Amino acid sequence: MDPSLLAEYFELLVSAYRPDPSGKLLVQWFRDDWGLFDGPRMDSHRAKDLLAEILDDGDVVRRFFLPAPVVDANRLSVWEKLRDELMYHNRFFPAVEFDEDRLQALLFHLTIEADEVPHEWHRARMRHGRAMFTADEMGAPPKRIASHGRANPAGIPYLYLGSSPTTAISEIRPHTGEMACVASVKTPADLKVVDLRNPRKTVSPFLLVDAEDIGRMRNDLPFLERLGQELTTPVAPQAAAVDYTPSQFLCEFIKKCGYDGVIYRSSVSDGINLALFNPARADVGSVGLYEVDRVSVTVSASKIQG
Repeated sequence: MDPSLLAEYFELLVSAYRPDPSGKLLVQWFRDDWGLFDGPRMDSHRAKDLLAEILDDGDVVRRFFLPAPVVDANRLSVWEKLRDELMYHNRFFPAVEFDEDRLQALLFHLTIEADEVPHEWHRARMRHGRAMFTADEMGAPPKRIASHGRANPAGIPYLYLGSSPTTAISEIRPHTGEMACVASVKTPADLKVVDLRNPRKTVSPFLLVDAEDIGRMRNDLPFLERLGQELTTPVAPQAAAVDYTPSQFLCEFIKKCGYDGVIYRSSVSDGINLALFNPARADVGSVGLYEVDRVSVTVSASKIQG
């Protein structure tokens, strides 16, 4: 397509930034803020050339900019206060004021089209003894024995699914030599889910109405990334139930807003996960048996302050 056809969209986006010699190039801002120009062949030189063609301005792409100032709440700071209160002070009636209307509006921008949601998933359970689990035994646990999880409070079972058998097995923390039963699971084509994998790539600045709206969304992106981390950050198996409280609160709110589930990155594999709020919406199919050949561990140095 002719790059100039994109001019009106990018002109609106540019208007959310102001020239400043202490800033960065527009291409850098668009990459960092919105995940634009990040294709494998789109180096900085090509990105600048393309943006210059879109805007029909070879000078603006060489100038430095800063984001236009936005007077708006720091929702990331408010979330940190709320999660602390939920974990250690008031579980059900927190005093921290939280803008539910704004969060619901932000979730709308993280909703992905139905045809973008995979419809084939996998559910894993470690086999105990020699008997295979049947398909009827591979669904969510009964309410009375459903323990707290990353997304669900105790007694409210969700169905946790992985994008591949490896992802599903990795999420249940197996040991080398153990056997896992993995069921293929199909979900309906009309699932309405929130995608918390990468908010900067999911949220489109081109769907926002004006420069102020773009500035507000840019201000909220770190907050949305933090919400994604709540679901992705590993929790030790021996962790107390309180460690799950923030992500459970988030998922309860997403469910309240009418969504069927939430997609998030796996912290133990390259795949993705789906927490399905209503397990009855999934169709559990055939069950296969897998042996865990090897569990890999990588480490990184941690600076310990005395």
